[in-house]
Order: sequence, then C-alpha cells, then structure tokens
Amino acid sequence: MGIFKAYDIRGIVPDELDTKMARRIGFAFAQHIGGSPLLVGRDMRVHSPEISDAVIAGMRGAGAYVIDIGLASTPMTYFAIGSRDVAGGLCVTASHNTGEYNGMKLCSRGAQPISKTTGIAEIEAACQGPQRPSSTRRGGGEEIHLLEDYAKHVASFANIKRPIKVAIDAANGIAGYTLPAILPLLENVNTECILMEPDGTFPNHEANPLKEENLDPVRELVRQTGADFGVSFDGDADRCCFVDETGATVPADLMTALLARDFLEREPEKPIVYDLRSSWVVKEEIAAAGGLPVRDRVGHSFIKATMRANGAIFGGELSGHFYFRDNFVCDSGVIALVSVLNLISGSTESFSSRVAGLRRYHSTGEINFHVEDKDAVLAELKEKYKDGAQDELDGITVEYGSLKRASWWWFNVRASNTEPVLRLNLEAKTEELRDAKRAELIELIGEPEE
Repeated sequence: MGIFKAYDIRGIVPDELDTKMARRIGFAFAQHIGGSPLLVGRDMRVHSPEISDAVIAGMRGAGAYVIDIGLASTPMTYFAIGSRDVAGGLCVTASHNTGEYNGMKLCSRGAQPISKTTGIAEIEAACQGPQRPSSTRRGGGEEIHLLEDYAKHVASFANIKRPIKVAIDAANGIAGYTLPAILPLLENVNTECILMEPDGTFPNHEANPLKEENLDPVRELVRQTGADFGVSFDGDADRCCFVDETGATVPADLMTALLARDFLEREPEKPIVYDLRSSWVVKEEIAAAGGLPVRDRVGHSFIKATMRANGAIFGGELSGHFYFRDNFVCDSGVIALVSVLNLISGSTESFSSRVAGLRRYHSTGEINFHVEDKDAVLAELKEKYKDGAQDELDGITVEYGSLKRASWWWFNVRASNTEPVLRLNLEAKTEELRDAKRAELIELIGEPEE
C-alpha cells in the first residue's frame, strides 16, 4: 500500500519515505494550505530530524515561513498549532509503528485534522506529479521551545483531590520527553515510571498499548508498587491504555463511559461523542449521567468534526484516543491520564470497583480478517442478517433483541481504508451467546488474522 493513508502519511524509511519525498510533501503541504506561517514538530525516531528538516525545506521552498518546535509529541504539536496564529502544521511521527517507519500527521488552522478527503489525496497527487518549481521567494523560519507552555496547558486540566500513585510506561516513546515537564506540576501525584528514555528503535517492546502483551510491563509495575492504576502510552503519546490496581485491562470504551460521567458532572446535558465499535454501556452511561450520546464513525477526523459540529465536551474511541473540547478538540494521552487522576481522586473507591458495574456485557474486542473482496462480504452479511436492526454509518452494524433479554447481541463489520481487511466487533448479553455468534461470523467471513 502507498504511504498516503486515510488519516496520515506513513511508510518505511528510506524505501517508501525518504528525504526527497519528505521535501516534496512539505512543498505540497504548503501549497495546499496556501498560507503562512506553518509549524512542524517531530518525534524521537532515529530518522525524524532528517525527515523534519526535509519537510521544512520543502515548505520554505514553497515560500512559507516555518516555525520549528523540535522534539514534540503529536498532542504537543496539536497544542502548538491550536494555540498560535499559524495556518497549519504537522508532526513528523509514525505513531505506534516500529522503528523503521516514519510519517506525518497533518493539521490546518486551529489544529483541525487533514485527512484523505480534506487534503492528503491532493498532497499525494502533487507529490506524484511533476515537481513544481520553487517559489521565487524562499520562506524564512525560526526555532521555538514550547515544552514549558505545553506542560502548563496539560496541568490546567488537573483537579486531583487526594494523593494518588500511578504507574507509567512511556514505552521509550515521546511521552518520556513531555512527562518530566508535566508531572512535577501535578499536585498529589506520586509516579512510578519505566521506559522513560525516548528511543526511536523501541528496544523493549512495541509502543502499541492496544496489544495486551505490551501492557504486561505496566501491569507488573502496578503490582510491585501498589499503584492505584497504571497507564501505557503509544509512540507519539496521542493514545494510552489503562489497567486497574489489580493489573486488569480497562478497555478504552469503558474508560470513555467513566470519564464521560465526570465531565457531565461539571457540565450537564452536553454531548459526548463515541465511536460505533464501543460497548452499548457507553451510550447508556452517558444518557444516565444526563448527557447526549453521539455515535460516530471510526477515525479521529470524523470524531473531531462531529465534536465541533455538536459542541461536545469529550469524546473517546476504542483505539485509546480520548478527545477534549478544551484541548482544541484534539486527542491527548497525557490529558487522558490527568482526567483519570481527577476521577480516581474524587473518592476512596478503587479503580476496579468503579469499572465493575460497566462490565455488564461481553465483547470480542476487534477481530481482523484478510478479505480481498470486502464489498462482496459486506453485502453477504447485510443479506444474511436482514432481519436485524441495521445501519451503515460505518460498514454494517446489526442489532438483535432487547437489552433486557439474554438473547440480545450486536455486531459491526467495517472495512479498512488502506488494506484488504475487514474488522469485526461483537457484543452480547452472555459469554455463551458472544462465543456462538463469534463462531458464526467467522464461518461467514473466514479465519481471523493472528
């Protein structure tokens, strides 16, 4: 597949993404934005400095003035773009991908995301066509340091009412750069941290907390230190996943439900956005807390647009992205951490006790299938399950029965934007029904990927 994805740019360095291509991307990005100044941050990957320098050279070659903020997480770059009078910008990063990858996450003014449909396709076309001549007037530039300002911004979300101990795994990602500036500003917080040294080769484990095995280090740290909970970040620190004081994983959709309650206590009757893979618990808890649940397509560009359109105060995705209105409607792993610290410190109840009441349905988690003809399989599922309540907001979602009955279940199957892959999420009232329906769907779709 190409490096120009649905929500970002990503590829192997230098085979798919080299400095020449990075320069062309910078030039095309500046042409697409059509304004100045532009802002660039970069993560700690070995090749990020050279890729970033090439992007900046391309932008300046197109006549743009460029502000280079240097080492930065993706959320820190969003903060920089959102809080300054710039026309747009990007972060050089490949998120959770392994060390041979790099890429870019793109924004327009106000940290609004640029996706395939809002600019990446246009940038791709420009990069694949003839090289445009440089501007007759090369743009200028400057370097600035914003870590202190960013740390103060994150700390402004804190309202930590009693002493809390948290175990943190930075996974050798960029969180290890930003957290040391942020944590000292948080009162009542005692931290136990591992893998805080930013290392773009990720020598200890993959910086993808969605994989259960990558949560094992923070689980062990929680048990060893008696922490109230644990958190593990992905490579660019825009996502995180949590474990409770016993080391049990708390899925991101249940975290969305928990945090939604807390936000709605402060601002009742506000919308909360969640992605359609989430447990039915999420909309139930939002409604029970007096909020307006808004179900949305998967993907940060959709969630952010829907939050803006509805005036939502908070949003969450099953992938571990958490979005905050007061953070320029952007996702941030570290603000999610601060929000959980606020939540847990609000009472003496343990994290596991708070979550227990939300584990009332039984889900499969996301299951991936290699499928060449995705449309044909989706059409087959639509016909097979036509007696259920269907919608096609994102792929196909089908619900059967009443929540009050043991026969209730639902599933969603959606296509990957970039790969020959279908993704299944299924939830049921009982474990037995979940397992039976999972087997039924696998029979229809094919064997899951490992």
